[in-house]
Amino acid sequence: MDHDPLRRGVAEFVGTFALIFAGAGSALAIAKALAPALTSAPAIDVYGGLTLVGVALANGLAIAVMVSAVGHISGGHFNPAVTLGFVVTRRIAPSLAVVYWSMQFAGAAAAAALLRWLFPESTRRITHLGAPGLSSGVSIWQGLVIEIVLTFFLVWVVFATAADPGGTFKSIAGLAIGLTITMDVLVGGPMTGAAMNPARAFGPELLSRHWTDAWVWYAGPFVGGALAALVYDTLYLRPSRPVVPVGPPDTGVIEPRPGDAAVS
Repeated sequence: MDHDPLRRGVAEFVGTFALIFAGAGSALAIAKALAPALTSAPAIDVYGGLTLVGVALANGLAIAVMVSAVGHISGGHFNPAVTLGFVVTRRIAPSLAVVYWSMQFAGAAAAAALLRWLFPESTRRITHLGAPGLSSGVSIWQGLVIEIVLTFFLVWVVFATAADPGGTFKSIAGLAIGLTITMDVLVGGPMTGAAMNPARAFGPELLSRHWTDAWVWYAGPFVGGALAALVYDTLYLRPSRPVVPVGPPDTGVIEPRPGDAAVS
């Protein structure tokens, strides 16, 4: 993996830009095509559900392609919650994490700015430039839990495939991570937009100036990502204390010292 912060930061910028451009852009493109039918909130919910597969694939494919393309340079985070998971498990230096976070949010804002220029105001207004939002009937606390759970799945898979030396990162690259995002969007998209990523929320929110319940898409992913990273790291990546078998000397098995059996 490349250890130059600038080169790694640029890779994070490009990957995050691609995610927001494809993820938010797919929602905008569908909204533009269906604009005549989107006359009310219930209509938006109905048509949003019908086009869910396309949006899910756009998000998943963007991540799968970019992780495969530049994962060997930066690790392919493209998500501040993923980077936080690596920080809390001490797998990335805090100074480098700041570079990642800066480039991730910058990439998200740049992609949102381009989308704002490409799509008409009427389409941007319908979707808030692709910003995630809570569907009717979903409370902020339900939305928070949904984002925590979805991000937990994502970061768990990132650690299992990319951080774990015994994982399948080199074999399947970003496929598992991209499919996890697709799965999460299919489940959570109709309820919260399934951002799982503070940068994914930040770019469209900033350029559309839509900050309603915005904290949900920051607190949820950060909590879910940190929790998944800590649990996976504790269970599977930290070296465990070898268990010393108990037996008499004449069997050739080393007897434990006093107190060893109590702590093993």
